[in-house]
Amino acid sequence: MATQLPLPTDTEIIYPESDGQPMADNTVQFRWITVIYHNLAWLFAQEPNVFIAGDLLWYPVQGNNKLCQAPDVMVAFGVPKGDRGSYQQWQENNIAPQVVFEILSPNNTEKEMNRKLLFYDRYGVEEYYIYDPQKNKLTGWLRSEAGLDIIEPINGWVSPRLGIRFDLSSDNLVLYRPDGQPFADYLEAQQQLTTMTEQLEQERQAKQAATEQLEQERQRNQRLEQLLREAGLNPDANL
Repeated sequence: MATQLPLPTDTEIIYPESDGQPMADNTVQFRWITVIYHNLAWLFAQEPNVFIAGDLLWYPVQGNNKLCQAPDVMVAFGVPKGDRGSYQQWQENNIAPQVVFEILSPNNTEKEMNRKLLFYDRYGVEEYYIYDPQKNKLTGWLRSEAGLDIIEPINGWVSPRLGIRFDLSSDNLVLYRPDGQPFADYLEAQQQLTTMTEQLEQERQAKQAATEQLEQERQRNQRLEQLLREAGLNPDANL
């Protein structure tokens, strides 16, 4: 007589932290992923309950470790910051990532991207953006009552959740923060930081030089007053 094995409990189910796929297929894709991730992380750095991740496996359904996606960048509002091996939605107050980005590479197929669109639509993503850096083509979807609807026109679009603006008027997509400043990559940010540091140092040195000059003038005035007194003159007397 065959013995039926007991079904594994959820605590015995392993949710892999890797799908075995590389984060990016080329340097352009990798650069765009990191630029979007780091700029969004900076934008929401002071918000403790905005979780941002790149290439992290998202499991939307408890007990199913086959059903998952790893968005290039995802943003979950209402979820505390912190390190995770994967995004298990039932562990996050059942909050689905509201915003997802995918950066295309030549290896991405139409079938694969359609499958991702269906996944994000089915499991509650509110905003979904795909950027093809090779063609400088951006496609976006916004959730309506019927599901994810295409955003038209996309040029100049402002994300309702993120507050960032998408500009396709140049040869490459430019993302603008709510303060109007464009997203910067690591090298640009370092150059800006270096420039700011140098400017602050120049201002500090200028203030120090001005302070030293005032001190020298004060000492000269004291010396002059001393000489006048030694000569029997009152430096405070009105001429």
